[in-house]
Amino acid sequence: MSAVDVSNSSVRFKPVVVLVGRPNVGKSTLFNRLTRSRAALVADIPGLTRDRHYGEGRIGSRPYILVDTGGFEPVVKDGIVAEMGRQTRAAIDEADVVIFLTDGRAGLAAHDGQIAALLRRSGRPLVLAVNKVEGMRSPTAVAEFHELGLGEPHAVSAAHGDGVAALIDEALSKVAQPEAAGVAEDADDAEGEDGATRHRVRLAVAGRPNVGKSTLINALLGEQRVIAFDQPGTTRDAIEIPFERGDKSYLLIDTAGLRRRGKVFETIEKFSVIKTLQAIEAANVVVLMLDAHSEISDQDAHIAGFIVEAGRALVVAINKWDGLDADQRERIKREFERKLRFLSFAQVVTISALHRRGLGAVFKAVDAAHAAAFSKLSTPKLTRELRAAVEQQPPPRQGIFRPKMRYAHQGGQNPPLVIVHGNALDAVSESYRRYLEGRFRTAFKLEGTPLRIEFRSSHNPYAD
Repeated sequence: MSAVDVSNSSVRFKPVVVLVGRPNVGKSTLFNRLTRSRAALVADIPGLTRDRHYGEGRIGSRPYILVDTGGFEPVVKDGIVAEMGRQTRAAIDEADVVIFLTDGRAGLAAHDGQIAALLRRSGRPLVLAVNKVEGMRSPTAVAEFHELGLGEPHAVSAAHGDGVAALIDEALSKVAQPEAAGVAEDADDAEGEDGATRHRVRLAVAGRPNVGKSTLINALLGEQRVIAFDQPGTTRDAIEIPFERGDKSYLLIDTAGLRRRGKVFETIEKFSVIKTLQAIEAANVVVLMLDAHSEISDQDAHIAGFIVEAGRALVVAINKWDGLDADQRERIKREFERKLRFLSFAQVVTISALHRRGLGAVFKAVDAAHAAAFSKLSTPKLTRELRAAVEQQPPPRQGIFRPKMRYAHQGGQNPPLVIVHGNALDAVSESYRRYLEGRFRTAFKLEGTPLRIEFRSSHNPYAD
């Protein structure tokens, strides 16, 4: 199993353009403009971006892959900044062309010279861009950047779009275009070698800060793809990573840790929470990570509740399991049954992300949950199961009427939606809804996915 290698995959003909520069020069703003998205977090705060962030861009008929990187400080050798530097170096290694972004308002800095020297040694084609020059005379704004010896600087404004088209055009001109290049499949559905359509599973990893989400992502990929650091809040953005395992295609999404609302006080963290919630809603399956070394908290229950409310298929992964004795493991199981009883439909796997244990069980549970979420439920079988359930336990009478259920059919997928038709169904109790849910879940083996049941009462044309 391996991550999709952008330098060797079916999307190889798409040039890889990497944005590099010191902190707060506007790389993420330029990334969002070129990808025509708001995928990267943007704020006037240095060091906001930490991991490599990939996106798709297009100029005319030519597509390309764009990579946003964290603020690069080559001289720092330890701490989170050094980890960000390793991510940037990895991005440079896979680049076809590098756009070196500098700050025209701050002027030439010592770090710019150090980055220029490193990029020159990399041997990658380079384009020098001077950002934030809106309202300034271009020749004056870029004059001092000739000192870097990287060719003619391009004056741009990522925020306003000035000079951006010319910049990316210049960057792509430095990459040889293959003679024959088709259009690669890069959507959620891709065609396999046998001609069958494969569904890409969007798999998000969510949980509280510091439970091991990034460590799990790296373990699944078999490489240090995202920064895993022993510090809460290391991941700030939702990082999407294409991944192949066997004949199945996944999009892994590493998310920022969600903490209690009272502790969400920084602007950065508020945006991170929004990105995480959006990632959960956009996912097909969510792996909820719990820390076996700490108690299951109310925040774990809140996160689980949001996942269920969003209707996402779910796998619960209890991390750091290998460091527990028998009594501690029993305690965790009791806590789970007491505090997260509403997740009884989800499969629970125990893992050690650091030591790469239990990863096969994670994928097996994810595949089963995804299959359940996209199950096709036969109308005749649904109706037969509905009638059998009603015959065994009729719905309670409400007043002088007893709800009468006639037939059921599927109304949607991800999560499965069962629509029950009949008379006086507005009076069906919540407990009876749960009873029917259990019957349908057992009959169709819907483990790992929420199940929605909707009641629709027939209208009597003579009622008026």
